[in-house]
Amino acid sequence: ISLVFFFHSSVSHRFIAKPCALGLKVQANGPQKAQPNAILEKVFTAITKHPDEKRLEGLSKQLDWDVRSIQRWFRQRRNQEKPSTLTKFCESMWRFTFYLYIFTYGVRFLKKTPWLWNTRQCWNGYPYQPLMPDLHYYYIVELSFYWSLMFSQFIDIKRKDFGIMFTHHIVTVTLITFSYVTNLTRVGTLTLCLHDAADVVLEAAKMANYCKCQKLSDLLFLTFAIVFIVSRLGIYPLWILNTTLFELYEALGNFPALWVFNMLLVILQILHCFWSYLIIKAAYKAISKGKVAKDDRSDIESSSDEEETVPRSKIPHSTITTNGTGGSNGTNGYLTGGTCSEEH
Repeated sequence: ISLVFFFHSSVSHRFIAKPCALGLKVQANGPQKAQPNAILEKVFTAITKHPDEKRLEGLSKQLDWDVRSIQRWFRQRRNQEKPSTLTKFCESMWRFTFYLYIFTYGVRFLKKTPWLWNTRQCWNGYPYQPLMPDLHYYYIVELSFYWSLMFSQFIDIKRKDFGIMFTHHIVTVTLITFSYVTNLTRVGTLTLCLHDAADVVLEAAKMANYCKCQKLSDLLFLTFAIVFIVSRLGIYPLWILNTTLFELYEALGNFPALWVFNMLLVILQILHCFWSYLIIKAAYKAISKGKVAKDDRSDIESSSDEEETVPRSKIPHSTITTNGTGGSNGTNGYLTGGTCSEEH
């Protein structure tokens, strides 16, 4: 099924998302390209993409360029390999479609179950609880999707929190698999549906950003921030962790799977706290400055990136220019320059 997701993602990008993006006039161009230079290109491709200060000074003498101009060239050359706004829109549209479908499915399934309204029902009759076909389908689809995310992360848009996201995917896949094997699926369905709620709004906010719909983008981001914080820092610990840490122990006593399951859920909560910090910081800037600030997860390097590594006395003031990565194409984080930017 994970392979099916890969195939469906590719088909969706080409035949559905791309025509929609072009219809919405999403720009297909990427960051500004670096000017052709054989010497710098050779260093970039064969030696290093991040030259140190000593190499920068050597290249400066060889080319008769100032150090800042060489830094800018390497930054633009690295950004040149980043995806275009069109590519990012297609990725977000595919994820939005999946999250909207699976969240709707989860809500329709759970509203008919007794454990949605009383979490103690998660442990009634455990471990001899029947695996209903709808629950089985829900689990398999979610697990397959997260497997596909874990592998596609190496070929999709690269972001600065790659390590954190990879850890999240590993924990999620392990948690879904472990809960399925140990038949802790009832509380698992609650956890999955709760997490999908914020992801739907996030992907919608990103698409609005790529379409340059600033007001809609800002509104969706602030909605996402509220939904994320309420669900991950409020409902999750008070509803999910409460039943797994206390109600489960009261109903069944101590057993090894309980501690493994709770450890994975607590790790997930730690990741929630990290992302909540980034979201609150972005939301605070949005409210205080009247626009949403650039997200720390941006996949495009800023114009001031790395330049502070060189003493200012060595940088001619006349060389200060921009690198063309600002504006709507400058990031794909949560929000940027008054519009919404990225991820989870």
